[in-house]
Amino acid sequence: MSGGSGHRATGDDDWLTAVAENASRDAGGVPVELLGDYLPLLADAAVSGRRPRRSELEAVGLLGRHAAEQGVSAGKAVQLYLSAARRLWQQLPLLVRSNDGEVVRAAAEAVLYVVDDAVATLAEGYAAARRDLVRREETLRRELVDDLLRGDSDLGGLVQRAEPFGLDLTRVHQVALAAPSRRLPDTDAAISALEAVIFDRLGDRDVLVATKEGLLVVLAPADLAPADHPAASAGAAQLGQLMHAELSRLPRGRPWQVAVGRPHPGLYGIARSYEEAREALTMARRLRVHRDVVGAHNLLVYRVLLRDQPAMVDLVQAVLQPLTRARGGAEPLLATLAAYFDSGGVATAAARQLHVSVRTMTYRLDRIRTLTGYDPSDPADRFTLQAATLGAKALAWPQQPLPTV
Repeated sequence: MSGGSGHRATGDDDWLTAVAENASRDAGGVPVELLGDYLPLLADAAVSGRRPRRSELEAVGLLGRHAAEQGVSAGKAVQLYLSAARRLWQQLPLLVRSNDGEVVRAAAEAVLYVVDDAVATLAEGYAAARRDLVRREETLRRELVDDLLRGDSDLGGLVQRAEPFGLDLTRVHQVALAAPSRRLPDTDAAISALEAVIFDRLGDRDVLVATKEGLLVVLAPADLAPADHPAASAGAAQLGQLMHAELSRLPRGRPWQVAVGRPHPGLYGIARSYEEAREALTMARRLRVHRDVVGAHNLLVYRVLLRDQPAMVDLVQAVLQPLTRARGGAEPLLATLAAYFDSGGVATAAARQLHVSVRTMTYRLDRIRTLTGYDPSDPADRFTLQAATLGAKALAWPQQPLPTV
């Protein structure tokens, strides 16, 4: 091969422009500009056998970054470069005029070296840009989620920031929180798993998956039913069960507990749903509720009871403190009351739940009536006893002393 620049040796550059445009069409309209000086490099290699310089390959890597930033897929970018190489090879003036097989072989080897180096460098640049974009998007997503859950940010600014993530802040949303049993060393796998299954079921609009304070956070669209409508409860349970089923497949973090806030409309509804989910998770831990999925609507009664803690402490003291005088203390009788209320006031069902005889159950109920002065079978007394029993559970009494009021 003769030395010199292939750019000059190939004569008129119009044919290179045609090759670039045809390669762009082959790749589905990928911008021609992403080829940069790739075609002259190939032509130069075919004529002179010159390998690309480091600066020339770095320029190709930069083009790979530009492709990623413009949203061109990696496959399309590689297709552009391979198609350009194929079309250039078919139209190289050197080959069209040459009948020397050794010249053709040497040119092919030189061109393939350039293709190999260029495509590898293009892919590396593309991958580096994608990693940067993912990190940037993750930071923006985390900041957006923090502001949405806080609920006190500028509405106009949030609407603009939410738009690239496909969020319509005028819709009804609900927030679910997933708590692992142990701190996860890496949450990427959990986020990816949740995104895959939730996007598949709900679509990728109006859904955000992120982390906050060691919890996985899912912001998802909800049915347009009011928060107190039965459909709202069903939607919350479905989202929670979907999340729990997927997270339970992960090798780390089990057992998971998921809490789901009620659906609410608008920006401030997101913050409200988050607070409900967080409170439900905290309450479930406090009450030792071991259900996989806890809905905020399931724990509303505890929120009401604990909102006025001094009154609740007074109720537990006045109604249930006498049970401490029973042989064995208050705990067996409190368990009896809880089972009795859970079974709808049916003593035989409560006895089965506690694995005791009906006679034992009846004796305990009589003992409760004698000690407290409240009859569990009387509708008026039952309400007082049940409220006090729920309050005792929320206050962890008698395992812990009642708070001083």
